[in-house]
Amino acid sequence: MIPPIERTLRQLGQELSGRLSVPGDDRYTAATAIWAKPVGRTPRAVAHCRTQKDVQSAIRAARNCDLPLSVRGGGHDWAGRALVIDLRDMNAVSVGSDKTARISGGARAADVLAVTDPLGLAAVTGSVGAVGMAGLTLGGGYGPLIGRCGLALDNLVAAEVVLADGQVVCVSQRNDEELLWALRGGGGNFGVVTAMHHRLHELPSVCSGVLIYPFSEAKAVLERCADIATFTPEDLTVQVGFAAGPDAKFVVLVVPTWCGVEAEGQARLRPFLNLGTLLGGGVTQTSYAASLTAFDAYLVNGLRTFMETCWLPALDSGSIDTMIEAMAKAASPGCAIFTHEFKGAASRVPSGTTAFGLRRDHVLVEILAAFVDRLDKHEERRHRQWVRDTLRAFDPMALPGGYPNLLPVDAEVDRVMKSYGRSVERLIKAKRCYDPDNVFRCAIPLPVGRVMAGAA
Repeated sequence: MIPPIERTLRQLGQELSGRLSVPGDDRYTAATAIWAKPVGRTPRAVAHCRTQKDVQSAIRAARNCDLPLSVRGGGHDWAGRALVIDLRDMNAVSVGSDKTARISGGARAADVLAVTDPLGLAAVTGSVGAVGMAGLTLGGGYGPLIGRCGLALDNLVAAEVVLADGQVVCVSQRNDEELLWALRGGGGNFGVVTAMHHRLHELPSVCSGVLIYPFSEAKAVLERCADIATFTPEDLTVQVGFAAGPDAKFVVLVVPTWCGVEAEGQARLRPFLNLGTLLGGGVTQTSYAASLTAFDAYLVNGLRTFMETCWLPALDSGSIDTMIEAMAKAASPGCAIFTHEFKGAASRVPSGTTAFGLRRDHVLVEILAAFVDRLDKHEERRHRQWVRDTLRAFDPMALPGGYPNLLPVDAEVDRVMKSYGRSVERLIKAKRCYDPDNVFRCAIPLPVGRVMAGAA
């Protein structure tokens, strides 16, 4: 007798015309080789969806068997679950006459910019072209255009969503405004977004580049960088970080991006070329899409990766010292720290306009520890502990909560609550309304325990 789950998955495979893969299939291997390598059990099956009807079938199968769901867009969700809805075949992008882009749920930032760049337009993206636009947007979306254009979610004007009951809804400011509000910050907790409509911005090119400085000069380089950045206009953002170079030695990375008047770009970025002993890199006028390849060398699929995050009021002497001390104790060359600015247009959005919780100038810190998984528990413990110790070192200066898109799946409920601030209770009410059975157990850890208690 065939077990109910197997029977349901077989039926789903038939509905998808064979586009359901399981462990052992080549397509399954490719679909689960994501950044970063999943920890623990691998998914039971992957549903390779091409249409909203396919998504409806996958959701129905998950509900029938009470299988937890995960949605793959670009492939940067490390929380793979029992049934993965793979949207990568749904990656079409089109631009309307009103200068908005319809972005399918599986499109990456690079897919979007391949269409918008030739038109002299840009969608607000993150800092990496390989990141899926839907996941980035639903949780926030820090990136090089944040000062001028806000977060990615601030530019989401409408969405097409498959809800837990299989219903397809089109939400906007005129239709189901509450669900649109929840999607802009609450992540994939409310349904599968099969398409988004994003506001585009005039942007023929940017002036940007990666500047590499020696770790031995880190304090002076970053303090000078912070001083300069304090007085820069909103069209200029600066990302800094620590990562290992080709020789496995740590270096300081400074990545400025100017998205203002083209003629001013070189002059605006010139001060960042003189922060210390420049080991390599430079700045150039380039397409926005090309500028997002800066970190490609550091994105390697299939590595075990531990991640943590925190928010800081500013990049100052104290936080710089903490970063340097942490990197001096790094578990391996796979450890890294990166920052992202939050300012300008993003900070001017009134609190509560979207579900995103922290609307004030701040710096997002991303703490990473990646290593080749050889089932070595000692290496796993060392890397996990370094991430935790580094996070704790920021505690005295950190703001409450953290960026929801980077919170670990086992984040404490209290920390999640603080991440959303005053928006959390409204988000829980939206969850109760649109997904009362908690079908969508999103990688962004909304405190579902409170949802279930409220639904009782």
